[in-house]
Amino acid sequence: MALFGALFLALLAGAHAEFPGCKIRVTSKALELVKQEGLRFLEQELETITIPDLRGKEGHFYYNISEKVYDFLSTFITSGMRFLLNQQICPVLYHAGTVLLNALLDTVPVRSSVDELVGIDYSLMKDPVASTSNLDMDFRGAFFPLTERNWSLPNRAVEPQLQEEERMVYVAFSEFFFDSAMESYFRAGALQLSLVGDKVPHDLDILLRATYFGSIVLLSPAVIDSPLKLELRVLAPPRCTIKPSGTTVSVTASVTIALVPPDKPEVQLSSMTMDARLSAKMALRGKALRTQLDLRRFRIYSNHSALESLALIPLQAPLKTMLQIGVMPMLNERTWRGVQIPLPEGINFVREVVTNHAGFLTIGADLHFAKGLREVIEKNRPADIGASTAPTPSTAAV
Repeated sequence: MALFGALFLALLAGAHAEFPGCKIRVTSKALELVKQEGLRFLEQELETITIPDLRGKEGHFYYNISEKVYDFLSTFITSGMRFLLNQQICPVLYHAGTVLLNALLDTVPVRSSVDELVGIDYSLMKDPVASTSNLDMDFRGAFFPLTERNWSLPNRAVEPQLQEEERMVYVAFSEFFFDSAMESYFRAGALQLSLVGDKVPHDLDILLRATYFGSIVLLSPAVIDSPLKLELRVLAPPRCTIKPSGTTVSVTASVTIALVPPDKPEVQLSSMTMDARLSAKMALRGKALRTQLDLRRFRIYSNHSALESLALIPLQAPLKTMLQIGVMPMLNERTWRGVQIPLPEGINFVREVVTNHAGFLTIGADLHFAKGLREVIEKNRPADIGASTAPTPSTAAV
């Protein structure tokens, strides 16, 4: 019975365990690059150290020993050199390493704003796992509306997996990562569009007025020539599907067509439902995950009758063209700005390769130091530390 209870509790805990929405693997190739950059930084730190010549007097004996003769007199000044190392070099190495580590960690975003509407949570879900060849990190990878910072979308997606080791870094994103983004924008009220008057493409305006001519002619003369309004409103959060063949986004929205006479209530001509499927291509540029969307499938139908759905067929092609020309560029302008990946300041991704899997995608890339470590540290060093010196010998010694 005790064994059954323990097994039940383990299964229950596993059922409630949340998978990461984003994983990052840092391979030994990346660690070697960081090591070389770190050594370059320490060499710069050591160049600032000067070891003074030794001058003094012991009784009737005067001495003046320069750096160049230290090797010849090493047996006599070993204890003195150890003192110099403890006093100057080791504290600088300790200080430089500490500052380097803290400065790099401080530049990694954890929970930050993406734009004026949503933010993203990159908090670590558990301690990083280190092996002889990799460092693996699990991040929550969840978006949230800035007006609902405590809101959280349940993660029911599959857990992303990382197996590759050829590149310096691999980043994996599950469907949850993208679903949480789209639901956050939906909750923020961003997934709607209203075109009125001159904003409606001219050819589409003519076609819509011709389609609903029977309804328009029955209106009062003061309303017939009123500006046309075309409103699109997403009805439910879009959903992302990732397969080895590609990534798609499914959207269902309402389309409302109305006349908006000045200083009078608008007159609705029609309301229909639109189903659209978008293809999505992901790319890493710098430190940003960017998305390019393309409208692939599109259909409209009436919520009222099959007969009205048939009458909407002539509108399908021009509405799709309007979406491709007028709406998709606006969407892509936003998605191509991208969202930042949790990577330290001054390090960018280059030569990326995107691979789709069932339920998640991975992006392998190499790293490039866009800034030297000294520049990163100086940029992120607090003002009151900028003038500080290395720690005293009592706090760091070889």
